Amino acid sequence: MTPSPQQNATQLLNKVPEVTIFFWLIKIMATTVGETAADFLSFNLHMGLTNTSFIMGGLLLVSLFVQLRSEKYVPWLYWITVVFISIFGTLVTDNLVDNFGVALETTTIVFSLALLATFIIWYNHEKTLSIHTIYTLKRELFYWLAILFTFALGTAAGDLAAEGLGLGYATSALIFGALIGLITITYYLSQSHAVTAFWLAYILTRPFGASCGDFLSQPVANGGLGLGTVTTSAVFLVIILGLVMYLTQQQPNRLNKI
Repeated sequence: MTPSPQQNATQLLNKVPEVTIFFWLIKIMATTVGETAADFLSFNLHMGLTNTSFIMGGLLLVSLFVQLRSEKYVPWLYWITVVFISIFGTLVTDNLVDNFGVALETTTIVFSLALLATFIIWYNHEKTLSIHTIYTLKRELFYWLAILFTFALGTAAGDLAAEGLGLGYATSALIFGALIGLITITYYLSQSHAVTAFWLAYILTRPFGASCGDFLSQPVANGGLGLGTVTTSAVFLVIILGLVMYLTQQQPNRLNKI
């Protein structure tokens, strides 16, 4: 069936990438970088949580401004915004817990409610939560707000499972990974509720990636592999860069096929 001109315009204007295996790979690695880079900047470089939060918040605002001004999906711009929002979302939770003494249970509940409220308001205004329809400024603002809360929530939930409940990083990663697998299997068996399955998987990839990042970077004495935040962040950033470059090269071919 040949797409109509209106469908073509919608696909061209959509501001987020297609949900493919590359999408999920980069998303998970971005969440891992969000965890390890936040720790590296705050502790290894001795910048502290407050200073790091201001710097990363500023970089996020700049990248988000350029992303919102863009008229189409640009791979490097979209994914650098995701990386920045991943780091900033981690720092929001870390600040609440470490600087203000808010319990992980409380931050998990608060960000869960904030995300739920975002979805409710978004749906009431737009009648859809599908990321395949992000072609207006309002929808894109709702989208990025939801993304921020998923990262903040994922950090809180991941730390709660690994540290608060004492499950450890490896066990937490296995649990969150199994939940993602269960959602994926359920979706492919039923072929329904695609939007719900997407957002559930998106939320869970944050604590999964964060647990993997902590498992790789934290000292052996703390239950990690001891690779350090520098090595872990550098490796994943290089992989993200390679995948984004590949997607950038594929972008003209994809548009030509529309």
